[in-house]
Parts: sequence; structure tokens; C-alpha cells
Amino acid sequence: MSADVIAELVAEVGPLWHDRHQARLVARPRKRAVGAGAKHRLVFIDRLLATPVHLRHGATHDVPACWFGVDRSTITRAIGEVRPLPAERGCTISQGLRLRTLAEVIDHLGAGGQTGIIDGTEIRVRRPDAGRKDRDKYISGKNKQNAVEAMVLTDAKGRMLFCSPAEPASCADITQARQLGLVKHLVDAPAMEILADAGYQGLGARTGGRVVTPPHRKFKKNPPDRYEEIHERQRKAHSTRRIRVEHGIAHLKNWRALSRHLGRREHMSDTVQAVASLLAHQQTADLSPKSTS
Repeated sequence: MSADVIAELVAEVGPLWHDRHQARLVARPRKRAVGAGAKHRLVFIDRLLATPVHLRHGATHDVPACWFGVDRSTITRAIGEVRPLPAERGCTISQGLRLRTLAEVIDHLGAGGQTGIIDGTEIRVRRPDAGRKDRDKYISGKNKQNAVEAMVLTDAKGRMLFCSPAEPASCADITQARQLGLVKHLVDAPAMEILADAGYQGLGARTGGRVVTPPHRKFKKNPPDRYEEIHERQRKAHSTRRIRVEHGIAHLKNWRALSRHLGRREHMSDTVQAVASLLAHQQTADLSPKSTS
């Protein structure tokens, strides 16, 4: 992350953290005035820096604790306080334009006549303890491992526009899209194109053709001459246009916290959305024109 992006995060997230911190202080009965007692050894900027370091490199909390000269529990508490704040920011598209919900993303794509690309990605998590009632719902039928799944939506260039909260991996791609309201948003949106893989087949008919999936195989046995060649050409053409979302997901997985999540599964939604927000902010900063003065 560049210094400019970090400076913008400090300016935006700092007041939010301070307000929430003050709200916690005044929310409980006190014997001393707010502000009395020992002062924080870990200032807010250090708390903010420790969070992306942990998410990007997957370092244990002992590592930033050693860097900043505080106890490990202080870093754990700091990351737990700061991580939800970037997750609530949404994805920065340009200066002054930020998309927080799926409805805002659909409106943005429709207004500009742009193409969107969706896909689901799985993130491996710890196996739930034996005896838990919801133990089986984290098992992915595709990869046969315990995981959570998030739906990613990028533009035609692979820029991150939206990342959904994480759901247990037993939830199918098309089911998660329906639960997020993708069909409803697209039906009311202008004519546009959303590219998807075969896991979303069926949404095209419900959205007036706005969701475009790979072509169906019309003949399972004894296809006509050249049918296989034509079908393969159409499938590859669709895959070539859709590959950008895979690049966007690859950039997400470069953050070690998403290559395999070893923390609490309850924190996974905040983690994946925080990484998506930070990644989109950095992508926007990289594409913005640099000052020559």
C-alpha cells in the first residue's frame, strides 16, 4: 500500500475509530472521568498499520507486537477494533465515488453501460469442533474442504467493485447470488451485461438476458458435424472475456489472510470485505493521474 493510501485511511478511519472508542467509554458506569488513567501505548496510526500488515502477510499477532513494543493481546484487540472499519467503507472507484452495496454497483454499471463479471471464491477455514450442529455446512462440495465462500464482482478490467460477506461453502454460487438480491437489482436496472460462469446458469432467463453464462451443450449424444468445434469456440470466447474476474480474485488471494484463514470464522466476513476495500482503494490510487507539481 502506498503512503498516499495510508494517509487517506488515517484521515477517514481515524474519526470513526475515535467516535466508537469514546462511545464504549461512556457506555458503561465509571468511577473516573473519561480520559483518566493510563494512556494508550499503541496510538491509532500504529493500530491502523498493524491491521493491513496482518491481513497482507498473515503474520501472527506476536510479530507486530514485537515491532510496536506492546503485548500480543493489545495487537489482537487493536486489529479486532480496526478491521470492521475498512470493511464498511466499500470499494473506492474514483475520487469521491465509493460503492458499498450490490445495488449501488449495479446502478453504477448500468449508468455507464459497462460490463460486470461475477464469480464465487472459496477461502479455507478451520474445521468446526466435533459436535457442533452447523459443522457440515462449512464443507465445500466442490473442493471437499472446510471453507467459506464470497461473491466477487469486478468490471471488465478486473477492478474490484464489490465483495459480499462470507457464507459457509455449502451454499451454491447461484443461491448466494439470489440471497444477495442480484436478480431483483438486475430486473430493475437498465440493459446491461453481467458475465458469469456455469454456476450461475438460470439467472439469464430471470434477468432478461442480463446475466450471460457459457453456452449450453444442446447435444449430449451424436452431435452434428462441427458442433463440438463451434461449441468449444463459443465457450472459449466467453471464458476469455470472463477471465478478468479471476485476476481480481487472484489479487485478493495475494493477501495471506485470504489464502487460508486461521482466525475465527465469525470474523471472516469483516476480513474479506476489508481486504477488498483496501485492494480497491489501492487500485484506484494506481490508476489516478499523478501530480506533476
